[in-house]
Amino acid sequence: MADIRTNLISVIGGASADHEEISWAEKFGKLLADNGFTVICGGGTGIMEAVCRGVAFKGGHSIGILPGSDPQKANRWVETVIVTGMGTSRNRIIALSGRVVAAVGGMYGTLSEIAYALQAGKPVCAMGKWAGIDGVVPVSSPEEALDFIIENTGGNLC
Repeated sequence: MADIRTNLISVIGGASADHEEISWAEKFGKLLADNGFTVICGGGTGIMEAVCRGVAFKGGHSIGILPGSDPQKANRWVETVIVTGMGTSRNRIIALSGRVVAAVGGMYGTLSEIAYALQAGKPVCAMGKWAGIDGVVPVSSPEEALDFIIENTGGNLC
């Protein structure tokens, strides 16, 4: 079994997402699980729910870092729920916990997570609007995002 300290990947994105982003995130979750990575995310709806659903479908592992104190607010696909009572301050935890950060859509909360990750020197890739930020590598498919992760972590873990 892979060491969880070395296989965490932060997946960030909006609580609201369009059909393309949801499909992308779910497929990405499946690929991450197939390659032995554990997803850490905000644990809510939208991108977070889609990536966790993909992970769960493949029997992988996910961790949801919630902004509030109610574990029932997590989407049903999150395997491990961590409540913080920190509001959006929990974004820093999400951004810094993964070895690599992958962004899909989102708004200013996602942008803050990208900024925290870049400040910390984390590799960041993005599908969509955040791909134009200096230091963020654009990816056009879940497979391309997985390649970026493998390249920045030394390989898959299976």
